[in-house]
Amino acid sequence: MTHKRLKFTLQAEASSSMARAGRIDLRGQVIETPIFMPVGTHACVRHLHHSRLEQISVPIILGNTFHLLQRPGIEVFKQWGGIHQFMNWKGLVLTDSGGFQIFSLSDQRRMTEEGAKFKSYYDGSDIFLSPEKSIEMQGAINSDIMMVLDECVPSTVDEAEAKRAMDLTHRWAKRSLDARTEESTQALFAIVQGAIFPNLRRESAKALTDMPFDGFAIGGLAVGESKGEREAMTEFVTPLLPKESPRYLMGVGTPIDLLEAVHRGVDMFDCILPGALGEQGVAFSYNGKIKLKRASYKFDSAPLDESCDCDTCKMHSRSYLHHLIKGEETVGKTLLTQHNIHFYLRLMRDMRKAILENRFLAFYNEYKSRLVADDEKHPIKVPKTKPKRLRPTIRGAYQFVKSEKSQCYSIKHIESGEVMHSSNDPSEEAQKLYADQSRFELSLFAKGLADTATQAPSPLVIWDVGLGAAFNAMSAIRNIEKIQIQNGEARSVKIISFENDLDPLKLCLQNHSKMKHLWHPGPAELVEKNQWRSLGADGNLKGNSKIDWQLILGDFETLNLEDYPAPDLIYFDPFSSKVNSSLWSITLFEKLFELSKIKNHALMTYSASTAIRSLLMVAGYEVGKGSGTGLKEETTIARTPDFALFPFDLLDDEWFGRWQRSSAKFPNASDPIHIPLWPQWEEKIRKRFSSVKSFVKSSVI
Repeated sequence: MTHKRLKFTLQAEASSSMARAGRIDLRGQVIETPIFMPVGTHACVRHLHHSRLEQISVPIILGNTFHLLQRPGIEVFKQWGGIHQFMNWKGLVLTDSGGFQIFSLSDQRRMTEEGAKFKSYYDGSDIFLSPEKSIEMQGAINSDIMMVLDECVPSTVDEAEAKRAMDLTHRWAKRSLDARTEESTQALFAIVQGAIFPNLRRESAKALTDMPFDGFAIGGLAVGESKGEREAMTEFVTPLLPKESPRYLMGVGTPIDLLEAVHRGVDMFDCILPGALGEQGVAFSYNGKIKLKRASYKFDSAPLDESCDCDTCKMHSRSYLHHLIKGEETVGKTLLTQHNIHFYLRLMRDMRKAILENRFLAFYNEYKSRLVADDEKHPIKVPKTKPKRLRPTIRGAYQFVKSEKSQCYSIKHIESGEVMHSSNDPSEEAQKLYADQSRFELSLFAKGLADTATQAPSPLVIWDVGLGAAFNAMSAIRNIEKIQIQNGEARSVKIISFENDLDPLKLCLQNHSKMKHLWHPGPAELVEKNQWRSLGADGNLKGNSKIDWQLILGDFETLNLEDYPAPDLIYFDPFSSKVNSSLWSITLFEKLFELSKIKNHALMTYSASTAIRSLLMVAGYEVGKGSGTGLKEETTIARTPDFALFPFDLLDDEWFGRWQRSSAKFPNASDPIHIPLWPQWEEKIRKRFSSVKSFVKSSVI
């Protein structure tokens, strides 16, 4: 099929593979496929001048509408007549619409049927990007290939959310097509969405291929799915797209990713990795990755890759490149970026040649293992290194460890030997002990106190005492986001995390690959800015539903608690009284209970010790049995007497009997000045059990 603006010629298809070689004729220039497009987000490829790109025969680069809209802006491109004149680039340009970048602003953008609203990272001004605005901007840029504006969602969303985003993408695609003027010579590609649901991908491909687009991209991959899921979905989608149109897999990837995708019928690719890893001292080759920071290259006089003819390999040794990278010299980043882009283009040319000669399957089988190799398998022998260790494992007074009991990673307080969540999976424990017992399905829709100015329901306030590695706060956030997606409008939520030492969380963030609860954007931003805000997990906010997560640094027991919004829920999770005795004291519990004069609340904690429960009762709380977790048959949940939202089994006569026989009715090490008061504390507890029948069992409310 010949399109008005782009001609794609299918030249060869490989035997026993979906790989294909083609030719794109566009605006008087030719692209031979498969092709890799270096990323030039801001109208330049980072670290490389255009002359270098021309030298290594780069036919097309990628620019980004989202970024170019903000700087230099549409008026600059109108003045210059487009990006080619502006940057003096003779090759072709594809512009991404910015859908993925908007997706990355999950807590800073708002999606509607009309488009996406977000704040400029450049000057903080409000920006509205609609399908029509995106096409207008790409028209001013005068790129050779434009992309429609789409809504990208994580591949991990449920099917209903994936379909909602897909349907919106289809409507936006039609509007993008309508917005392109008849006289425009710019090609326009649609983007197939549908996450990892085959039925949605099939529906998306059908809807978009029924429209007269010049090419088709596969979007919504490399955003959370596994490598196997990505490859399976690519293999599923490509046969659904027209053979006579180019196919583009967006944002992918490593050399092995390109090989696997070409094997599955993809023609075009882009990715930041050649430059991003080049900056970090990593070079690609047909023998895998070469990590120039390794000490074994300090005296290595061999070229980077003996089979490569780029200037980096022809002119410089590994020893010199090692020196530049270790010294963080800019020229080192330039040399490795140049080599990596040259290698990606070489890989594309070699795959194309193998397809044309009908030997692609043999090529694929030979290189699919070589491309994933590391330095140890490189032809130039290097000294064996010690087994890779998790680094860093220690920060301040804490150590990142794998619990022998739970086989999960957590944080250990080195001096005391105490491990956070030592007996079972930390995320599961946080879910069961804190999120589940919070009853968000009730509390998010309870009226709460009305705001005096707006008369709207006040936010649900959660105090997270002992942020630690953020397991508890994140269990709450995940549950709240799920409810917001399912129900839309609900009370907004304010989470206040109190912590005096961020080393545990920072250590976990440095090892985030093993901490799934930290794959959310919230924790990292909380550490950086002391606050993280979300406008709702679906990005299409109704009412005032949102999450505001704030960090308060300092010793909790010394704070004036009335300076902060009174809590509805308190997650009380500091280290034990052996490490933090001042936090498990009658003084602190009485300060917390005093907050009930402002607002009633419930308190959950992992401790089930007789002494701690006694202090909570003395402070004024009604105390009961909380959910068991791991090796603990039960934990503790407490409430101020009038907090009707949280019915539970209160401590009964059996517990009172054990308490009377206990030799540790109260903490021996907490608040020694209060020891003389223990007799009257005992009397207070005795009277409560003898006179208040409700302390035997709670009523169901």
